[in-house]
Amino acid sequence: MGLIKICFTLFVGLYLVSCHEEEDSASPDGIDYRQEMREFVIGISDYAKSLDPHFQVIPQNGIELVSSNGAETGLPDTSYLEAIDGNGQEDLFYGYKQDDKATPAEDNAYLISFLNISKSAGNTILVTDYCSTPSKMDDSYARNSANQYVSFAADRRALNDIPGYPHLVHGENNDIITSLSGARNFLYLINPDQFATKADFILSVTATNYDLIVMDLFFEDGTPFTSSEVDQLRSKANGGKRMVISYMSIGEAEDYRYYWLPEWNSHKPAWMEEENPDWAGNFKVQYWNEEWQSIIFSNDSSYVRKIIDAGFDGIYLDIIDAFEYFE
Repeated sequence: MGLIKICFTLFVGLYLVSCHEEEDSASPDGIDYRQEMREFVIGISDYAKSLDPHFQVIPQNGIELVSSNGAETGLPDTSYLEAIDGNGQEDLFYGYKQDDKATPAEDNAYLISFLNISKSAGNTILVTDYCSTPSKMDDSYARNSANQYVSFAADRRALNDIPGYPHLVHGENNDIITSLSGARNFLYLINPDQFATKADFILSVTATNYDLIVMDLFFEDGTPFTSSEVDQLRSKANGGKRMVISYMSIGEAEDYRYYWLPEWNSHKPAWMEEENPDWAGNFKVQYWNEEWQSIIFSNDSSYVRKIIDAGFDGIYLDIIDAFEYFE
């Protein structure tokens, strides 16, 4: 028995060291990048819900944050899970390696293991698959439904159109949607460059029956949507009502946003990192930096406050997985 106890003690010790290294090995400078992002999202949620208790907070990608140690077998991180109302996930079944191509089974299983931690905590899962072949779009909707996820099959990664297929919105209904948990489908339309005017954009959206739209606070010309315009966007064509959620990137600074200062074009602040090679004009940021966080939330001139004042029902937070860049 003594030998067994010794072996067991050694096993537990090695396991705990392994878990600790899993959390901290990527942070030689002493910064826990994952926890910093969790706390950033929690801060945004606390601030937004203090102004509107029904405001929905949905981080996209970076799904490992739902686990306390970032592993599939880790305990749920309750503070993070209680601060959010859902998780957005791209490329779950299609688009992970290439658009209109099936996501490899091992990657799919990995993501689902974390998504189900959030779903089990009562959060809604919103999946965006990138596929344009009708049979693959059908498959995406079917597989997401089987997992009890709400999904959108985007036929363009630019997210600048309303797909013509399927003709009827998957899970179409004429319900009045007042919470994320009530949505059966959604439209992800954050790039309005195909619409000549705000009026055209509003007319096109209200001609659909999606339960929820994820869009940008700003139109193509840089003008924000007003609370009156957001209220118009809530109307579904069949008489029902939808939720209107605003997209916002918190892991990168974008040089076309209102907060971008002219001097940053030549002398960037110390907390701004290199440009994203895949998205021109997007720059990685040290998201734990107080100056950057004050741009995003916590004051009356912040980005989150602008979104709330415009009457949006929630916020869709992107570049949550920025911790991977720093790790």
